Amino acid sequence: MISQPDLFSTLREPIEKGKIAEPIANLPDALSADSNLSAALAPYQAYMYSTGMSENTIKAFLGDIRLLGRFLQEKGASTRLKDIGTETLNRFLNWLKFERTDADGAHVPCSPKSYARRVTSLKSFFGWLGQTSILPTDPAAPVIQESAQAPLPRILYDDEIERLMRVTRDQLWSTTKPDARPHLLVLLMLQTALKKGEVVAIRLEDIDASNIREPALYVRYEDGRHGHKERKLSLGPAFTPVLNQYLRNYRPKEYLFECTARNLEYVLEDAAALANIKDGVSFEMLRWTSAVRSYRFGTPPEALRLKLGLSPISWRETFEKIKKLASPGL
Repeated sequence: MISQPDLFSTLREPIEKGKIAEPIANLPDALSADSNLSAALAPYQAYMYSTGMSENTIKAFLGDIRLLGRFLQEKGASTRLKDIGTETLNRFLNWLKFERTDADGAHVPCSPKSYARRVTSLKSFFGWLGQTSILPTDPAAPVIQESAQAPLPRILYDDEIERLMRVTRDQLWSTTKPDARPHLLVLLMLQTALKKGEVVAIRLEDIDASNIREPALYVRYEDGRHGHKERKLSLGPAFTPVLNQYLRNYRPKEYLFECTARNLEYVLEDAAALANIKDGVSFEMLRWTSAVRSYRFGTPPEALRLKLGLSPISWRETFEKIKKLASPGL
């Protein structure tokens, strides 16, 4: 697990760096460079499960590799792993873009997003074969990655953060109807960059407030396949007094927020309206805002990846967006 500096403090404390080993699935003794492509699918699927990839990602990646196999059969090419080189993979990608047809002979278009994912699938699959020494070299390594140009996510500007914090702080200190939940939620998100699902899953026992100045959150997953996403995050000294008031007001029994995710979305929507943030405020917006603030604050890329709980594959595109959002021109 990792920790990160408090974004609401002027003190720049050192970051505890963590390292996550990439697990490799056990391989059948019979799998070798002479094996056919289809023989590698089951162990590759086991590998993807072991790294915590989502069901949708696993399904998509396997479908892409099966499509490669169909292409090789259609072209009368060898499906042995050792015979699939960089040139073959580039021909496959060219076929996807310009030559693939359906049963009626009509062109089957490949969207930029699908094309980019299929390149990622090839790099993941053949990179795994290289890591496990089934292949001496990775034929997908030289393949050019053409990422789909997804729009940059919306983040909060500094003045919007100030307005949002002022509004939620006013609710916290209200003399008529004090409410600590909005301020606690915004503090939590801006400090930790959690996903919405991770926020609603926080149990009271996951918060270590024994050290008032250095409270910490342990992000846990019940499913062992997502163990690589578990981490320890700093909550910052400003969090503890707000937490204490929240606990007095709401008296939760098991989870920090004993309400639905939709209820918390309403909390953010109401706060955004009071702060006059016209685009509203969402969990995703706060997650990206927190990531960009961490990067500007000086968090090293690898520590930031671990803070966000992202795999190396997911991190590539995410980091490029963070760098663009953090650039002086934006």
